[in-house]
Amino acid sequence: MATAEQPYAALDLSGVPSAQGMRFALVVSEWNADITNALYSGAQSTLLALGAKQEDVIRYNVPGAFELIYAGRTLLHQIDFFDAIIVIGSIIEGETAHFDYVCQGVTQGIAQLNTLGKAPVIFCVLTDRNKQQSLDRAGGKYGNKGVEAAVAAVKMAHF
Repeated sequence: MATAEQPYAALDLSGVPSAQGMRFALVVSEWNADITNALYSGAQSTLLALGAKQEDVIRYNVPGAFELIYAGRTLLHQIDFFDAIIVIGSIIEGETAHFDYVCQGVTQGIAQLNTLGKAPVIFCVLTDRNKQQSLDRAGGKYGNKGVEAAVAAVKMAHF
């Protein structure tokens, strides 16, 4: 069901496993920074609320959404192990087909990273038709998808 068809309700974190003792990488696209920073804030605060330590939630910035794939792959192969990686981006449709190609490429690239088996890579990339839709999903009327990505990261790290 599409987000717009569901009433927003704050996530209940009481049934989510603890993030205590876990390490998380949050890779954040600088493109549409107002959106991605809001998603990052939601993810970071949720991980901390679930018991992760500040020093174990590490932020990495990349220029755009396509670079999330390279950064995710690089972090999967680092000596320092992460329990989960969250890739955060915002792709907003413009006047050309560029939107479709970037969305498809980023989605497929992140999906492929999950086949490597080192750690889960959580997809927190908004693919919206306009800026208002992104704002609505980055702390607006449909909540913050960064919060949902953090919950998914913790659950998958426990998997």
